[in-house]
Amino acid sequence: MNLELSELDTFLEETVAGEKLLQATLSQPRSKGDEAARKVTVRPVKLKSGLRYQFEKLVGPKALHSNLTPDEAAREIARMLEAEFRQALFKTAEADVQVLVSKKGKPALLRAAPTAKPANAAEPPAHNKAKAYVLPEGEPVPFLVELGVMTPEGRVVKAKYDKFRQINRFLEMVSDTLDQLPHGRELRIVDFGCGKSYLTFALYHLLAIKEKRDVRIFGLDLKADVIETCSGLAKRLGWERLTFAVGDISKYSESEKVDMVVTLHACDTATDAALLQAIAWEAEIILSVPCCQHELFGQLSQPALKPLLKHGILKERFAALVTDAVRAQLLELAGYKVQMLEFIDLENTPKNLLIRALRSGQPPRPDTRKEYEELKSFLNFDSYMERHAKGDLAERLGRA
Repeated sequence: MNLELSELDTFLEETVAGEKLLQATLSQPRSKGDEAARKVTVRPVKLKSGLRYQFEKLVGPKALHSNLTPDEAAREIARMLEAEFRQALFKTAEADVQVLVSKKGKPALLRAAPTAKPANAAEPPAHNKAKAYVLPEGEPVPFLVELGVMTPEGRVVKAKYDKFRQINRFLEMVSDTLDQLPHGRELRIVDFGCGKSYLTFALYHLLAIKEKRDVRIFGLDLKADVIETCSGLAKRLGWERLTFAVGDISKYSESEKVDMVVTLHACDTATDAALLQAIAWEAEIILSVPCCQHELFGQLSQPALKPLLKHGILKERFAALVTDAVRAQLLELAGYKVQMLEFIDLENTPKNLLIRALRSGQPPRPDTRKEYEELKSFLNFDSYMERHAKGDLAERLGRA
């Protein structure tokens, strides 16, 4: 049955705006360019703000997401059928409806009996992203809007979607450790090498806004212009307990206890300096994403590994892995339980390793020091952390 465009609008208003849609798939794109979407899937999702339709748009290797109100979704689907796609399939409880758009732009609608639907089809399926994302799509978050990751309506900006995923991945890793933090007093957190502070702001939002914890976070970086920008944003948000300063990690000293230390992409031995400071504070949680591990590159020497070490690019990668293994072993000697986690997909950044260390308060395994000494002897290195170790760590290394 041929329809005029107004009749298609009526169908969309009744089905999409009327909250009857179970799923829609738009296909057969009009354009084949790299920036054109090849398919769009629309599903109803439950958010705190009410029913929304999640659009998953496949563009190249990426899946871009946005959440729209029912009225917005109906208008957006009409626009895409007019300008971007030639075909769509709508699933409802009453029927499956296929829309075909001719070369002249005239849509035709075909109905069929509904295919099998989920047992809970009467209710929109739960928002699976809400389970995975600490900061869900579709809900405006002030600091993300200020940083250009979200629009004021809560849509994730296309160019910032990888950053949005990275922020949520980081918050997931933090959320898993919250039981480690003390209660009944102010929490103190230091972010060494905070940079543009996407994750610093995210951490404050999680703890102070969502978890209602009494927390103070301090960000330190060498770049004065970056610190000025971060300080201005914290002031605009009214976050008085989030402060920033210009400073060198290796020269930073603070006598008060710090509960969590974050060091993300601190270059080379700056990561080691931050880890040593965290150990000295007996920080309950350490989160570190190392960067530019150059220190051991010129030290590693082992004839048995000559086929590997004679190639610069292989030696560089191997040295980075050894550096992080050394850090993990020394953290264990200092009384921490250490995990190596994938921070973000390798396709997005090669610097995707996160060291998560939780203070156990227990002595290390009996073989921990022996394993470290054997590795050191085999590869002939002298690590920054060991050379600068003090207090508890120095004692456990026999260097006090």
